This record gives sequence, structure tokens and C-alpha cells, in this order.
Amino acid sequence: MLGEVFNGNGVVVAPPQKQDRALWDAITVALVVPPPIGDEEPISLNGVIEQASSGLRESGQDFQTLQRQERTIDHKPAQMLKVRYHEKANAHDWIEEMIFIEGPENEIYSVALKCSPRNLARLEPVLNGVLAAWTLPAAEPSANDSEPPPKQPETTPPKPH
Repeated sequence: MLGEVFNGNGVVVAPPQKQDRALWDAITVALVVPPPIGDEEPISLNGVIEQASSGLRESGQDFQTLQRQERTIDHKPAQMLKVRYHEKANAHDWIEEMIFIEGPENEIYSVALKCSPRNLARLEPVLNGVLAAWTLPAAEPSANDSEPPPKQPETTPPKPH
């Protein structure tokens, strides 16, 4: 583990590598958008993809979108954005594959692989393994929810109240 990110809401993991740490291939898993509070509108997956793209542009990266795809991860909507760019700060080429997953309370999680293009074929199966094992927490019942009524047998009509 390289460390925590997103104010403790995520981690970056990578095996030890020979070059400078800034050039390491890594996978980041994080809660990137917390659940909306009160009447706050939830941010959509498209909105998060646009924020990620804007972040790359603002940091001066000239990136190329390689693939964008809608997915389902743990029965939840998700979107993947794969980009290639040359990082000006260290003159390194990167492939970044970011998968954004909507949670049960409209929060959004991210699982991202950032690696050298030459390592993509070796590391993409690791990313896919993380996604295949991904399970999201169930939505917390709100204070206004009461316990659901006990299920009636299907052969018996519900009793009138």
C-alpha cells in the first residue's frame, strides 16, 4: 500500500518497483463523491467522467480518450474511461483506466489503474480482478423507514388491515 487518498476515503496500492515512486504503476480505490446530503442533487456518473477529464486538461495533460464504456459492477451502474497521456512534469507516458461505480446512496466510487503503456496487458487483468470481487455496501435504512412487514406466503392473499 502506497498510502491513503481522498481524505482517508481511498487507498493506492502497488507492488515495489525499481524506478522513482512517481513513476510506479498503481491501482487506486476510493470513495470519490460522498452521498448527497438533504436536498442536494446527486452527481451523475457522466458528471464524474467530465470532472476527471477536466482535471486532466487543467493539469496541462494532452490526453487521448481510448475507450469509454457503460458497465455494471455488483449490479450497480458504472462507467469506464480509459485515456492515454504524456505527463509533462516527468515526461512519462501513462494509460489510465478509471471505473466509476454508483453506490446504493448515490455515492460514487472509483477504481483506477494508472500504468505505463507497456505494462497495461499485464496489469489490466489485476484491475478486472478487483472489479470482479467488488461488492458495495447495502443502503442504510433511513430513520423514517420502518421494518418491512413480514412476507405473506404467495398462496395466501394479504390480510386486510
